[in-house]
Amino acid sequence: MDTVTPPLLLLDVDGPLNPWMAKPSRRPEGYTTHRMRPTGWEQPYQKPLRVWLNHGHGAVLLSLPFSLVWATTWTHEANEWIGPHLGLPKLPVITWPDERPQSSPYWKAPPAVHWKTATIVKYADGRPFAWVDDEITDLDREFVARYHGGAALLHQVDPRVGLLPDDFAALSAWAAELSGGRRD
Repeated sequence: MDTVTPPLLLLDVDGPLNPWMAKPSRRPEGYTTHRMRPTGWEQPYQKPLRVWLNHGHGAVLLSLPFSLVWATTWTHEANEWIGPHLGLPKLPVITWPDERPQSSPYWKAPPAVHWKTATIVKYADGRPFAWVDDEITDLDREFVARYHGGAALLHQVDPRVGLLPDDFAALSAWAAELSGGRRD
């Protein structure tokens, strides 16, 4: 019996699962529009948050040889607002430090290690992981290479299109390479 623990797949929501940078007047093909009021969007005068989700992504994610974990600012609310629409079970969640640098969009700020990166390395604790996010840079890859003792794939997704079949293929290929070519 094989008791090898699968690598972690650390999932961001906005960007990979919700292509929030797509043209606002044109929902990406295969996506459904959802209106949500997660924490911070409760004010009655505030329009609900528009989230685009591809319901097929859940089955594809579950078919990958990974242990899925939310690595998103949605934190535990991803299990309430996002997971059910994708058919995902309740997933573990990385909790972020209370104090973190003010977030600045990567396309407007000078390059810096993402504020999530150190917490992700600590959470993985040497275990192999793939991190899917839209704000990953080479500085994050360098940080992970220096401070993480295991294999890691930092996979950047275009927030205008979200996860595509090529992204899922890259994740699957990395996991197969990690397991010595086994495809369980």
